[in-house]
Amino acid sequence: MLAPYAQDVRQSRGRRLSEPQSPTRRPYARDRDRILHSTAFRRLNHKTQVFIYHEGDHYRSRLTHSLEVSQIARSIARALQADEDLTEAVALAHDLGHPPFGHAGERALDAAMTDAGGFDHNAQSLRVVTELERIYGGFDGLNLTWETLEGLVKHNGPLGRAGKPVPEPILDYCQTHDLELDSFASLEAQIAALADDIAYNAHDIDDGYRAGCFSFAELASVPFAARHLDELDAIFPGIEAARRLYELKRRLITAMVDDLLHETRERLAALQPASADDIRSAERATAGFSPSMLDDLGQLRTFLYARVYRHPRVMRIMGDAEDLVVELFQRYRSDPAALPPEWRAEARSNDPRASARHVADFIAGQTDRYAIAEHRRLFDATPDLR
Repeated sequence: MLAPYAQDVRQSRGRRLSEPQSPTRRPYARDRDRILHSTAFRRLNHKTQVFIYHEGDHYRSRLTHSLEVSQIARSIARALQADEDLTEAVALAHDLGHPPFGHAGERALDAAMTDAGGFDHNAQSLRVVTELERIYGGFDGLNLTWETLEGLVKHNGPLGRAGKPVPEPILDYCQTHDLELDSFASLEAQIAALADDIAYNAHDIDDGYRAGCFSFAELASVPFAARHLDELDAIFPGIEAARRLYELKRRLITAMVDDLLHETRERLAALQPASADDIRSAERATAGFSPSMLDDLGQLRTFLYARVYRHPRVMRIMGDAEDLVVELFQRYRSDPAALPPEWRAEARSNDPRASARHVADFIAGQTDRYAIAEHRRLFDATPDLR
């Protein structure tokens, strides 16, 4: 029972390469399954979210983060009568293009690729699912539906507005397969993007506290967290820290989801969309948080930047990680023989931009531990990243 504004799979624009329909799965469910079974998705298990994999067994990786995003996104989609399979597919694929060491690796590759089109993890996700994942006999990539590709590229909103440049790989792809970059994506993709915000705001509190980056008393300086901590203390006085942390996280997620549902329903009531294309052509995003929640989340993010993302320990490790990625890039560019045999030929291309992009593709696919092992193989000294 989908709402009129949901993306109707029967109205799908299909796949770039036509394939027979599955007798047991709808196209968006098939997209989700292809993403889940991809090698790029498995590699997320050893890619940094905030803390590197060897720092502890319980910190989120890109894989566990993506699974949490998909759970939240699917629940929201169900409540709004949107297509759950499409929502889940976009949620699971949204971080496929992340390089090792999270945003530190992304910054390093973007700087290294300054003269070759730069590096953007969303654009890299598109490259993964349309070109780099090479497991099927009849095509490169995963041959996903247009709607999943659109959601992957535009889940954070239209591209190219307000003079902001569109990543080069996305522009290149759209020359032959137009994803209509100047419009919003489906409601399903918008839900996936906001589920990402909900997940990382909650689990970065969890991981940051476990890492000793802040105390409950310090977190209570954030009004959004303080309200729920006070509620917890009234219900469970003297509760142990681990339970208090989990109860706080679940209440924060619930508050964000409830606010998102209320605000989005109000926007839907005002817009009265009769189709998914009405969502795409709207003047603003249809899914969103209320102004008061945006204020709360702004204060929370300010706290997380100061206490977690910019924590001296995190900054030191990620600074070393950036250097490691840059050194790998420079070595592979100057010495293609340092690459695995199957990656060497294109790295020797006479087109320096194409060669640089090829090297960036190889590094972006690496896990944290593979990148560390490669650096140890190629250099005399490798940072410990601890």
